[in-house]
Amino acid sequence: MSDLQAKKDAAALDRQSSSSSAVLDGPSPLRKMISVASIAAGIQFGWALQLSLLTPYVQLLGVPHKWSSFIWLCGPISGLLVQPSVGYFSDRCKSRFGRRRPFIATGALLVALAVILIGFAADFGHTMGDKLDEAVKMRAVGFFVIGFWILDVANNTLQGPCRAFLGDLAAGDAKKTRTANAIFSFFMAVGNVLGYAAGSYTNLHKIFPFTVTKACDIYCANLKSCFIISITLLLVVTIIALWYVEDKQWSPKADSGKDKTPFFGEIFGAFKVMKRPMWMLLIVTALNWIAWFPFLLYDTDWVGREVYGGDSKGDDKMKKLYNQGIQVGSLGLMLNSIVLGFMSLGIEGISRKMGGAKRLWGAVNIILAVCLAMTVLVTKKAEEHRKIAGPMALPTDGIRAGALTLFALLGIPLAITFSIPFALASIISSSSGAGQGLSLGVLNMAIVIPQMVVSFAVGPIDALFGGGNLPGFVVGAIAAAISSVVAFTVLP
Repeated sequence: MSDLQAKKDAAALDRQSSSSSAVLDGPSPLRKMISVASIAAGIQFGWALQLSLLTPYVQLLGVPHKWSSFIWLCGPISGLLVQPSVGYFSDRCKSRFGRRRPFIATGALLVALAVILIGFAADFGHTMGDKLDEAVKMRAVGFFVIGFWILDVANNTLQGPCRAFLGDLAAGDAKKTRTANAIFSFFMAVGNVLGYAAGSYTNLHKIFPFTVTKACDIYCANLKSCFIISITLLLVVTIIALWYVEDKQWSPKADSGKDKTPFFGEIFGAFKVMKRPMWMLLIVTALNWIAWFPFLLYDTDWVGREVYGGDSKGDDKMKKLYNQGIQVGSLGLMLNSIVLGFMSLGIEGISRKMGGAKRLWGAVNIILAVCLAMTVLVTKKAEEHRKIAGPMALPTDGIRAGALTLFALLGIPLAITFSIPFALASIISSSSGAGQGLSLGVLNMAIVIPQMVVSFAVGPIDALFGGGNLPGFVVGAIAAAISSVVAFTVLP
């Protein structure tokens, strides 16, 4: 027993040393936190393009709507495996460039590779033998899926170390940690605005005329152009941050390396020794993402399919209606991101006025539940209008305004989702002596496991109820309501 206890003590010292070096030096200046947080703008630019354009794009390549959600499984799976792994090894990285910077640089390069594969999937597929008149372009889908997997791995390689880097710079100061994560959330909003604005602009391909090819129509060319701008922004902000902000090298104590706990042992050990506050945080986070993921997956598709009545597999008129809806959905996501940005800047003050993070989180989850439920009302109003005005009629201004209002209001709970859970995880990890990277990786499991469940379930559930997106949204509304109750009652 004494040998076992000695090993546990050594592992604890090992974990603590990974987060203690920054604490000894005190919090870093706010300008350095802002520089690191700005990487989120580049990351989120790419995420925004994924969320607004890639689900419709993969359907244009021939993947049926009910199966497109399975392609999105790569994000949760890579998040489940990659982010905890990257977090663990970045806590212990001995590179002369520091602990976090090598992983952030690697992630940025992988994003560049993924963007090429995704953006040029149709061209690569055509070169490899896809026929232009084929319903399902299998080779193009193959390139798309490979690029999509790499992109999600790259984003997880980037995002985890960036959050951990901010935790290092905050050096255990609770207020600095909340501020740093709020700034990160703000830059996510900036990236979203840029991504959704680019996605809603239909003539972007004219800036890059080489993107229009035989295998790649205007929609596809706009997608390529968006990704070219996205990777340029990401590389610029990443290079500036990694050059400007010093990253501490890992300096374990002399006796902490004698008995090391293996990686998976450390992961499972983190769950075994986790205290009640962290478990409650994981439960609320998991419920929160069951609520969010159906909408994030199918938000623009909902506007194109249910609100505008279009169909990506229909005739030219139906495809035109669908694409008009996608553009309006991208506009809605841009409004969502503007609200997200302003809300991010006010989180600290609003949290104090409401009496703490748990009350704020519980309150905004009520907003999330109501907004998801209201998608049913907007859809029914659009269907009633088409019955009267004809199947090809555009939605009224009131219906369109209702859909855009829901997008904008959802920016309020999204700001909390992008900030408070990560700040609480960083604060808990600092007080317990655990590494920032590992703790945030464990939190990420509470995000990606619900996404995997939703990805498996939402397509079949939608098909069971006649297709469309509403069944998934209703499940999300119920999960949001439950997460609100849990946040009010069990969070410390």
